[in-house]
Amino acid sequence: MSLRHLPLHDGWTLVADGPVPVELPAEGVPATVPGCVHTDLLAAGLIDDPYVDDNETRLGWIGRTDWTYRTAFEWTEDGHTSTDLCFEGLDTVATVLLNGTEIGSTANQHRSHRFPVRPLLREGTNTLDVRFTAPYTYAEALRERLGDRPGAYAEPYAFIRKAACNFGWDWGPTLVTSGIWRPVALESWSGHRIASVKVLGDLDEAGVPRLAVTLDVERDGRAAVSGSVEVLGRCAVFIASQDEDRLSFTLSVPDAEVWWPHSHGEQPLYDVTVHLGEDTWRGRTGFRGVTLEREAFRISVNGEPVFVRGVNWIPDDCFPARLTRRRLSDRLDQALAANANLIRVWGGGLYESDDFYELCDEKGLLVWQDFPFACAAYPEEQPLYDEVTAEVRENLVRLAPHPSLVLWCGNNENLEGHADWGWQERLDGRTWGYGYYHELLPALCAETDPTRPYWPGSPYSGSPELPPQDPTRGTVHLWDVWNRVDYRHYADTAHRFVAEFGFQGPPAYATLRRAVSGTLAPDAPLLAHHQKAEDGDAKLLRGLGDHLPRPGDFDDWHWLTQLNQARAVAFGIRHFRSHTPYCMGAIVWQLNDCWPVVSWAAVDGDGRRKPLWYALRRVYADRLMVVRDGSLHLVNDASGPWEGTLRLTRRSLDGTVLAEEATAVTTAARGITRVPLPASVAVPADGTREVLVAELDGVRSVEFYEEDTRLALPPAEYDVTVTQGDGTAAGYRVTVTARTLLRDLALFPDRLDAAAEVDDMLVTLLPGESAVLHVTGAVLEDPEALAGAPVLRCVNDAVGG
Repeated sequence: MSLRHLPLHDGWTLVADGPVPVELPAEGVPATVPGCVHTDLLAAGLIDDPYVDDNETRLGWIGRTDWTYRTAFEWTEDGHTSTDLCFEGLDTVATVLLNGTEIGSTANQHRSHRFPVRPLLREGTNTLDVRFTAPYTYAEALRERLGDRPGAYAEPYAFIRKAACNFGWDWGPTLVTSGIWRPVALESWSGHRIASVKVLGDLDEAGVPRLAVTLDVERDGRAAVSGSVEVLGRCAVFIASQDEDRLSFTLSVPDAEVWWPHSHGEQPLYDVTVHLGEDTWRGRTGFRGVTLEREAFRISVNGEPVFVRGVNWIPDDCFPARLTRRRLSDRLDQALAANANLIRVWGGGLYESDDFYELCDEKGLLVWQDFPFACAAYPEEQPLYDEVTAEVRENLVRLAPHPSLVLWCGNNENLEGHADWGWQERLDGRTWGYGYYHELLPALCAETDPTRPYWPGSPYSGSPELPPQDPTRGTVHLWDVWNRVDYRHYADTAHRFVAEFGFQGPPAYATLRRAVSGTLAPDAPLLAHHQKAEDGDAKLLRGLGDHLPRPGDFDDWHWLTQLNQARAVAFGIRHFRSHTPYCMGAIVWQLNDCWPVVSWAAVDGDGRRKPLWYALRRVYADRLMVVRDGSLHLVNDASGPWEGTLRLTRRSLDGTVLAEEATAVTTAARGITRVPLPASVAVPADGTREVLVAELDGVRSVEFYEEDTRLALPPAEYDVTVTQGDGTAAGYRVTVTARTLLRDLALFPDRLDAAAEVDDMLVTLLPGESAVLHVTGAVLEDPEALAGAPVLRCVNDAVGG
């Protein structure tokens, strides 16, 4: 008899188990499952949007309230012998009651729960209650019992297995959730069922694809059962005897093609089917080998070293049940279009959804997965230790099939915190997570997923005896830039692998306009609420340094701080890539935001691309030119050679050629060539009035000898034409022809319509050159407004003349 799956997503209501500052209906609030309390109250019109203005500050009571979700469902006898109530995710501390009888309790957002319930089911109507204890109540009680631990924030997130950033971060609001955040269902079965399937696709010693499958069987009897494992026409048939609850198989799959990150090849994926009697599991995997050279922190896929062009990922919404596959796909496409080849799933968030990893498989985006520990000393006592063990075992198996996942990492910044942030004295001998990162997690990874490397944390230098931030080995996080020093300090050191670095900038104008009411001004209190970083607004202005002038009004503040963010991060990446292969990776903090906020993101909380995104697309391109230490470094991360005639010209700002050099060059695939700059172009007669232009095979780099505040940039002069449509395509063509040099030309069509977007920006034009920018997504009331400030900007506006 086939299994019966009955989703239980309908008819839920939500009630508060105690007094609350809003008036709830006596019969409860209609609740959406999957979902959470915040989104249910928002849908009922009982709270204001927490992402707007400072509404967040009035919602702290939600995370300090106990809540009950309740539904009734119809059940009829189905002939099976076993029925389980299955929760894919409960957030977080819950007691579950079926027809008034407690069947179990939970305390971990990061795992699923399954409860046998058949004896409690009734013919006809059944009631199901899920009672949530307030996260603060649970976490603070455990903190009191186990003793406090140091952390980056005065919140108890280390004492509950829940996304740490739920309690607020330096880019995120404090919105502490409860709810049934993933699907729930009744599953009925007889005799046996597939309890779990672990699928590992890698390469054998000869480079031939192979599939390792481990099948766990649950039984309510002891009869033998037959089954099979199938992939790409290969099949293993088996009989699970009455005493066998775990079976393992390895199949050679020589006809399979290997999976590559998109920067190196194609992404073939293959269906895997496991049958056990009448129960069937279906999945998909790819075949690739992964290795990690620990000292160099060099990731290789299928034996080929990969320079990591990465972005850090945070939960894309504070309420993750709202995330659709389409939204995740759009966000990952933005990473892909920026030429990133790796996503680091940061440890202050979640193990992401199946959709997330499936999309990374399809798109060829490598995944570095942090275990969910971040920026705090984590207790190792019970009940936390067993919860960590259970969640890690489950997620190792759940994520095993995904070829995109290439690294497990123990934590974010906890090793550094213990070594360098003064934790040891405050801990006074209490546990802090060492046993997780150096003992439990590596043991579980070795046992369950030996196909992927494990790294204890980031930053980390490869040994507990070494300083975590040693630039000569392992990974570093670079936060002196942004916090204390100018971004030119990125060039002070050659690092092996930079896993976090970044610079802040505000979100798009339309995003701010939606999230902040009233006048937009840098010192507006409501705008300040959307800046969570310590001393963030002052750091934005200090970070301008001598690169850009101080802004005089909001429009200049918005433009110049966004531009400075793009330049700072691009400067760092150019430096890191110029040290290839000594340096083998850079992971920008961060790709995305979870709400409208001034932050380090390249894509803001409404999904709009900031100038940083366009800069990333250039500096993460396969081919890059970098001027450093008197030489031009030609970085070629493409699969073929980069060759041609390199032309170097020193020009005056009016375009006059003052000196010119040409030389034939060849840079091998995945290689780098250092070309010393001849004195004729390396040394200007007047650095404030000259520019260096390097051109090779369609790639151009324009390098200025001085910072913009010292340049004799002329007032911007240009001609603009705006035409609607482009052949049969909708949208607008904005053609800008420079009459003077134009520095970092940018277009912000969202100022005219929130749906409008542009395909390029941060373009530097020499006199006489033209650029065509394409605007899509909206029909504009006044298209000619695309031709002037504050929609069309360049640096000349701020410093010219």
